[in-house]
Amino acid sequence: MEIIFATHNQNKLKEVQDLMPSHVKLISLDDLDFKEDIPETSDTIAGNAIQKVEFLRNRFDLPIFADDTGLIVDSLDGEPGIYSARYAGEHKNSEDNMNLLLEKLTNNNDRKARFITAIALNLNHNQTLFEGICEGTILKERKGKKGFGYDPIFQPDGYTKSFAQMTMSEKGEISHRAKALRKLIEYLKEVN
Repeated sequence: MEIIFATHNQNKLKEVQDLMPSHVKLISLDDLDFKEDIPETSDTIAGNAIQKVEFLRNRFDLPIFADDTGLIVDSLDGEPGIYSARYAGEHKNSEDNMNLLLEKLTNNNDRKARFITAIALNLNHNQTLFEGICEGTILKERKGKKGFGYDPIFQPDGYTKSFAQMTMSEKGEISHRAKALRKLIEYLKEVN
């Protein structure tokens, strides 16, 4: 089965492809040479995933899914939330984003946070939404070199390492994206 994953992010593409069954071939926007900017103007994580699929669904003849992820920090009233990728500016620099978050949490002992991923799927003109959540804590300093985004400063509940210290397989067992993706995969098995 071929399905379009509406992303240009190669890290995200690899993470998702590793979790997909072998019979599912992901096609990225780069594979399609699609270069248009896709709007992300919703005020919710799920809304942004839906908006991406809506924008692309009439352009291609294959099933398509899009995701959006946000990091929610309780003591910062939900920041960075829908702005997670561009928290420190439109240049979308992970290092700058982490620096800003760590700065805002200086001397703050309430570091409770969660990642939320929403995946919107358009299959046969029907739209379905899947969500995954991973609860955790924002560390006081970076730990680990693997992963991407906020992985070096996010420690999932029940673990003593950050996402960036985990293997892809370990992260794939517990991450927000993996949880949402497993729901998507189960749904695809049911309808095919």
